[in-house]
Amino acid sequence: MKAISGQLMKLALTLSFFLTGLTCNATDIVAEADSVVGLSEFEVTALRRPLATVQSLSGEKLQSLSSTSIADALKYFAGVQIKDYGGLGGLKTLNVRSLGSQHVGVYIDGIRITNAQNGTVDLGKYSLSTLESVSLYNANKLDNNQSPSEYASGSTVYLRTRRPQRDSLTLLAGWASFHTYRGRASWEFARKGWSGFVDAEYINSKGDYPFRYKSEYEDTVGRRKNSDIEFLRAEAAVFKEGFSSHAYFYTSERGCPGGIVRRLSDKYTNIGREWDTDLFVQASWEKTFSSIHSLKFNGKYAHEYLRYNTDYPENQNTAKVDNHYYQDDAYMSASYAVNPLKWLGVNVGYDARTSWLTADLKHFSPVRRFDQKAVAAVQINYRNARLAASALYQYYKDYTDLKTGAADPLSRFTPSVTLGYNLYGVSLRAWYKCIFRAPTLNDLYYTQVGNRNLKPEYTRQWNLGAEYQYARGAWMASAQADVYLNYIDNRIVCLPLRGTYTWSMMNYGKTFCRGLNATLSGQFSPNDWNFSLLTSITWQRDVNRTDPQDEATYDMPICYSPTFSCGVTGIVSWKKYSLTISNLYVGERMWSYADPDDILKPYHNVDVKLTGTFKWFTASLEVNDLFDVQYEHIPRYPMPGRNFKLTLSYSL
Repeated sequence: MKAISGQLMKLALTLSFFLTGLTCNATDIVAEADSVVGLSEFEVTALRRPLATVQSLSGEKLQSLSSTSIADALKYFAGVQIKDYGGLGGLKTLNVRSLGSQHVGVYIDGIRITNAQNGTVDLGKYSLSTLESVSLYNANKLDNNQSPSEYASGSTVYLRTRRPQRDSLTLLAGWASFHTYRGRASWEFARKGWSGFVDAEYINSKGDYPFRYKSEYEDTVGRRKNSDIEFLRAEAAVFKEGFSSHAYFYTSERGCPGGIVRRLSDKYTNIGREWDTDLFVQASWEKTFSSIHSLKFNGKYAHEYLRYNTDYPENQNTAKVDNHYYQDDAYMSASYAVNPLKWLGVNVGYDARTSWLTADLKHFSPVRRFDQKAVAAVQINYRNARLAASALYQYYKDYTDLKTGAADPLSRFTPSVTLGYNLYGVSLRAWYKCIFRAPTLNDLYYTQVGNRNLKPEYTRQWNLGAEYQYARGAWMASAQADVYLNYIDNRIVCLPLRGTYTWSMMNYGKTFCRGLNATLSGQFSPNDWNFSLLTSITWQRDVNRTDPQDEATYDMPICYSPTFSCGVTGIVSWKKYSLTISNLYVGERMWSYADPDDILKPYHNVDVKLTGTFKWFTASLEVNDLFDVQYEHIPRYPMPGRNFKLTLSYSL
């Protein structure tokens, strides 16, 4: 009788997982003598399709990539373009579907990384070592309880920090090409419902990589100068149930090498130095009441310091500057979600943020920006159909003592709507989103360049996609494809309106982009083996639609936007050993309307990473750009060729 009871319990569990759309790989369900069923460790894989268009890397796949910073991981996603000025210390920014880096919101545990000064996030400052997953959402994430800020970007990147499951201590030492040395220490704890970590990392690199330079004047091999960096990053986090907190500190000094203008043998050298200090503290608390009501509160304070100096004897033809910028940011958010019916969810929220910017530039007065956001959103999930819609209100007001005064207040409503339907195991989706980016403080108030009359830069996005997931036994696979249209009006650009050396910010231009993103991934896990394949494809045509009378630029491709790019990554692991091989291809890109024939050449970038764990030690060897391909993301800023990384870590 007890054996029959155990079998019935096992059958009930299996049916419950099947009916909720989950697959359970659990073979050790044992009926105890007292009829209490004990479950050994098992793996549960969710098959419910997301309504939003999302790409994600997590767990072992994320750590298996030959990458160090967030930018290195995101480059494997479809629709992504990374602008990299070369080397470990080079600025790294993200562009998704050619919308521009200011239209990308980057979030750590649901709270946005902000920069009111220039609106961009340097992804090179953030490490993968503390992360559990990296996800890219076109438009925005669609959860039941979100802050208004999460709706306010053309696309969003979510960084989820790792929640430790046990106590551990990790010490890491690394060596890499170009005189690069790395050290890291991490302590994790998990006890009595609390968990957290303290993580610190130090890197020093000369960045003196060799490169081949070919122009009409010469064809030679040079070595990158003034591309060094030294930085210290420290993070700490504490979690418990619905509470999470995060503290971050980063300080660095780096060289700014500039571009190769004519020939390597020129005596002219563009030398600059940059000092950065960034810190923030943030916390979030979410509580669900009676499984119907949910409250969420976010808070954050951030401080950034930047010094840029070019006052060196070598800079004979460069303006000598020594500028200091200080930026502070305070943010609070409250949101409420309710599910009055099983198929209906409603979300409302309010954000308030204030930012201060001060600098020692001539004729510059401190600027303070106060912005508010409010959102009302609804989600309907009825049988096989799903709907998500939102209306976002944004308000910006600046305060300054400048004689020219502050820009006029800005307020706008913007909508978005997403439809989904499950048909024979295939998830279909269609969405539309209208959003804008407000002019940054640099756009409006930068000395001799800023323009107080700038309008917001609008984007309208249309998307139609499908997704299929499969899981059975040792096999898992997923495929998705999206076709999209993007329109951008009132692009904010910097143009020389008052002479060659006097530039001004202005609204100029309309662009139209049509494209296709597709991803295919698969995994086969027999016994102790694991085989994974990740692929991504991007085809897009991003063109200038500003002035039909301008035959030289109308309907021409937007600079730096490749028509075709793709990535393939294969991971083979056996027990505690893994081998990762990835190939990233980027097609040719125009970079100047002045000479349409002067293009950035296409390139392949093959990376290899071998990792093994031996009791308490883990060793990894990486070879990046295996075939030493010479390429550029930005013209005249050569990227490093083949380079090596050796890492050894000890965990206890």
